[in-house]
Amino acid sequence: MPTSKPQSPIALTLVAALILSKAVAQELPTNGSIESRLGKVELKNGYPTEATAKKIFDDIDFQRACQAYLWALPMMGMVQWQAEQHDKFGAGNLDFVDYLTFTDKLGLLTANATTPYLMAFPNVKETGPLVLEIPAGPTAGGFTDFWQRPVSDTGQTGPDKGKGGKYLILGPNDPDMQPEGYRVFRSPTVNVFIGQRVLEPDKEKALALMAAIRIYPYTAKDSPPTTPHIRPDGRKWSGTQPRGLAYWQGVAKFINEEPPHERDRMILGMLQPLGIEKGQPFNPDARQTQILTEAAQVGEVMARTIGYEKRFKGVTVWPGKKWEISLFLKETNQEAPHYTEFDERASWFYKAVGVSVGMMGRTVGYGQVYLESSKDAAGEWLDGGKNYTLHVAPNAPVAQFWSFTVYDNETRCFVDTGVPPDRSSRDDIVKNADGSADLYFGPQAPAGKPQANWIKTIPDKGWFTYFRLYGPTQPYFDRSWVLSDIERVE
Repeated sequence: MPTSKPQSPIALTLVAALILSKAVAQELPTNGSIESRLGKVELKNGYPTEATAKKIFDDIDFQRACQAYLWALPMMGMVQWQAEQHDKFGAGNLDFVDYLTFTDKLGLLTANATTPYLMAFPNVKETGPLVLEIPAGPTAGGFTDFWQRPVSDTGQTGPDKGKGGKYLILGPNDPDMQPEGYRVFRSPTVNVFIGQRVLEPDKEKALALMAAIRIYPYTAKDSPPTTPHIRPDGRKWSGTQPRGLAYWQGVAKFINEEPPHERDRMILGMLQPLGIEKGQPFNPDARQTQILTEAAQVGEVMARTIGYEKRFKGVTVWPGKKWEISLFLKETNQEAPHYTEFDERASWFYKAVGVSVGMMGRTVGYGQVYLESSKDAAGEWLDGGKNYTLHVAPNAPVAQFWSFTVYDNETRCFVDTGVPPDRSSRDDIVKNADGSADLYFGPQAPAGKPQANWIKTIPDKGWFTYFRLYGPTQPYFDRSWVLSDIERVE
């Protein structure tokens, strides 16, 4: 029986290319249907059938809503937190909320558990130009617009360099002003986020610094009022972006309050068929409600995938290790040379709030570095029901201190075990003879190991961590100091 002659690799390649070219060049039928990821799509005389048009428009709007969910993440972190401070704590435009304890910070996205925070969310359209007073001393922070684009750093990494001073914040429509004695900045949004942290280790000195940070209208500059400082006092709250239709209610509210920016006009156009439009009330019909509700769910899964399974080139800190640079924006304004950093900002702002120059980890001896890991040394997701250890090598590259914090991968807040989920070099942890430290993680304290070095986790829950370097020094930047991966232990 004759056998066919084997074809050469070149011939096979040409056949494959021909098949592929025909597949790519396949035309739509004038009458008939095609199979797609949407199922069967039918055409009649070249036009979509009524069923096809409905299917296509539903999918167009769903796809747009999913991308709009990712687009809105940095803004919705601000909208949610502003609403919580106002509704849960009674904080107004000119009030700080001070977050001092582990309990205070339970609602905060990826908070650090070591340093105190002060947060305010004024609307400068209501207050007019606003003065922010920063005292001299070890503070770090800044103020951003509601897209979390920094307007200015303050404190050690700001223009005052830790010597203190007065900042004048103008809204987008306020007239230019350059009064003597003020550093003047303009916010592109009328809503402003003011976030400060105090780095003073002495508790009494830290509290005094916090009390000296003030905000008040510029019109009250000659006799500034005392700035209220409010505490959560055990009241439960959540800075997690809202889910379901509440997410889009927040988006609609923001769009109506703020001037549109050129960068966002395309997305704003895509939102109109979904009932979200500036100057119009948000009253979605049943179809829009269904699409938006589903898109909020799928959009969050997209955000988790982008954030935890990072695919950014250069995101790994040390070759072969699982540690990643969490704040991976190229610039604080979220703009790369040729595009807006859409996925990069979704990755960060799904899990965190705030960006400043100091947080980018670019200055030797100042600011912060955020290293993230959600996998163990074997590449498996971190599991709250399993036991792990981490070896922190001696001579950590910090001018101030390091900290390790465990977060719930769903809420992105502290793992809520009733005890602090953080250990730092400022804590009374047990160190080895060479100055290194071994940390332990798991649902039960490890037998024979120092409990001061253990962080409790929750079974049947995933977790991730930030390893923070405060005042990163040269061995971090030249990568000569290496942080070990988290190792699973029996």
